Amino acid sequence: MRQKLDVGATLSQIFSTYGAQAGVLLPVAFGLFLIVAVIDGLLAGGSLILLPLSFAVSIIAGTLYQGMVVSLVRDVQDGRRDSSVGDLVSQTAPVVLPLIGAGLLAGLGIGVGFILLVVPGLILLTIWAVIAPVIVVEHSGVMDAFGRSRELVRDNGWQVFGVIVSVVLIGIVASLVLGAIGAGISDGLGIRILFNLIASTLTAPIGALAAATIYFRLLEIKGSPEATPAFQDVPPPSVPPAV
Repeated sequence: MRQKLDVGATLSQIFSTYGAQAGVLLPVAFGLFLIVAVIDGLLAGGSLILLPLSFAVSIIAGTLYQGMVVSLVRDVQDGRRDSSVGDLVSQTAPVVLPLIGAGLLAGLGIGVGFILLVVPGLILLTIWAVIAPVIVVEHSGVMDAFGRSRELVRDNGWQVFGVIVSVVLIGIVASLVLGAIGAGISDGLGIRILFNLIASTLTAPIGALAAATIYFRLLEIKGSPEATPAFQDVPPPSVPPAV
């Protein structure tokens, strides 16, 4: 029987990496999502003209962040846990434009899918789950990344969907709680922006780590040459017999 993606183990890896690497993940998220929080705060105040800009900036920030986090997860799986903020930025720089292009196309397609019948949006969200890691690790072109992501997810669609739904629900709950706290303090623009930023900073690593972790686990399952035994249990060292 062909090996399947383990949803529980994948989620465990996501949150253990989050806890261990929060010192790097959170500052990068804060910097990327600062502009998004400002635009969303203005949008909540009734500036609907900013809606397309908010969508575009959110997609770009999220995709770039996924690309940066891929490098961190790859370092963790290789046993190197000393990635810095500068390392993540520099390692992603060569593929910034493909990441932005792929993110905008994926966001548009998924958005249209949700508007139409919801289900097509969920399907696209699943089969395009690892576009950013494909671009960063395999240096794939924008259009090729969509096909490669679908190829990797094939035969594990429900498992990938399960991970995505779990992290999305966690993100929604966290955002609602923080939003309620902010609204309870004040309804001013500054408070809205602050709590939007806090929510984005805290929740963005979960989705980005999900994409990267799913990608590397699927590589192992598929036996791809890019894969390394990142998440396999390491056997204990042998103990030499007593003399």
